[in-house]
Amino acid sequence: MFSRHNRTIAALYVLADALIVLASCAFAYYARSHFFPHLRVFYTGRFYLWLMPAVLLIWICTGLAAGIYREIREEDWRSVLWDPIKVNVVATLILLAFTVAVKDEYVSRLLITIFCVTVLAVMIALRLVARQLGPSLRATFGNVRHLLVVGRTPEALEIAREIEENESHGVKLAGFAMPGPSSGAVGATEMTPTESGLRRSYPLYALRDLAELLRAHVIDEVIFAVSREELEGLEETFLLCEEEGVKTRVLVSFFPHVISRVYLERLRDMPLLTFSTTPENELLLLAKRAVDLVMALALTALLSPLLLILALLIKLTSRGPILYRQTRCGLGGRKFTLYKFRSMHEHAESQRRELLPLNELDGPVFKIRDDPRCTPVGRWMRRFSLDELPQLINIIKGDMSFVGPRPPLPEEVAHYERWQRRRLRMQPGLTCLWALEGRNKLNFRRWMELDLEYIDTWSPALDWKILLKTIPVVLLGRGAS
Repeated sequence: MFSRHNRTIAALYVLADALIVLASCAFAYYARSHFFPHLRVFYTGRFYLWLMPAVLLIWICTGLAAGIYREIREEDWRSVLWDPIKVNVVATLILLAFTVAVKDEYVSRLLITIFCVTVLAVMIALRLVARQLGPSLRATFGNVRHLLVVGRTPEALEIAREIEENESHGVKLAGFAMPGPSSGAVGATEMTPTESGLRRSYPLYALRDLAELLRAHVIDEVIFAVSREELEGLEETFLLCEEEGVKTRVLVSFFPHVISRVYLERLRDMPLLTFSTTPENELLLLAKRAVDLVMALALTALLSPLLLILALLIKLTSRGPILYRQTRCGLGGRKFTLYKFRSMHEHAESQRRELLPLNELDGPVFKIRDDPRCTPVGRWMRRFSLDELPQLINIIKGDMSFVGPRPPLPEEVAHYERWQRRRLRMQPGLTCLWALEGRNKLNFRRWMELDLEYIDTWSPALDWKILLKTIPVVLLGRGAS
């Protein structure tokens, strides 16, 4: 249904799930201490107080990352049952890993088992109850909203079908209004299921009779799904709805866009219709940046012995600097310095022109499987992507992310087709969808298409999926050169 309404319902589900998690924590502690007091030594409640906010954070963040609050469909059985199962399995694994990592032996495994079973059962029960009682609760606490659709375009019929599908959410189609020189009294004709493809017949009104229609019937919202030419002549109709206090919505499908998401933004008090083809959820993007920073700092500390060994091997086996610095294009085409462990001889860059005939990739990208400029240590590092480890510095600085399109060279960008430049509108990363499909085995066009597919379908869950699938690819050295 309407995104703002869906966000409200989603917020209520987040709150309800948070209360379920906290209540399940309390119940699990009570059940463990009262029903199984002599199984093993059981510590008092103060030892578990710190665990409750950690558990709450794990469960809610897992639900958000899994996207179970993105679109609430209580009528969908798969959503009702599968969403809680999916969240609880992943969150339970994270909780177990967390308790092992912090080495808290006093945390009762039976308590965790009781908690996980309880929270899963109650989350499913909540959704089953909402599925059964949702329509009656909406009828009790909120009136059904009657929507009038203006227009007879294919888009108008699609809106009508969507309203029919969501009648359980408290909306009802009041009928259609036709712009132009229509004749006849209010409600004199109707649109039948045969010609509309809808479930039932609906009144067909003349838009010029809207003032009388608003007085004679309950109309809460008017949705305009007309052509651009018809829209230009509806100024008086908009003013009428504004004077009557009727909410109006306008379908903007006639604007020249194919994949853009459209939303209304305000600059002070000036409304701006906004088209965007990249992720716009600032909260999720901020969370992505926070996770990148924490992970990069942790990995830098954890891998510091390996980094020192690699630096020493490079220094002892070939002349030149340990780090190789190269200008790359980042977000929006911003230039930044990318860091890698040097894997080639000191003057390798000057030999590139001579080796161009050996390039194995199409498009503006240059890559040779057995590059003669590589040092023995460098060839081994590149096989397992160890030469990329200094890019943790780029992630800490904010130039890159763990997951995103690879940052291209400026001379490569200069040869991009127009549609390929959109990949620059997402923070570049160490790995992306192309790494899972073949890395350097892909042709250039497919590489670009996968980067754009990542941008169009981005979510935190997709990032984690790519990261987890990249690990075995890197460890086995598949597709690297």
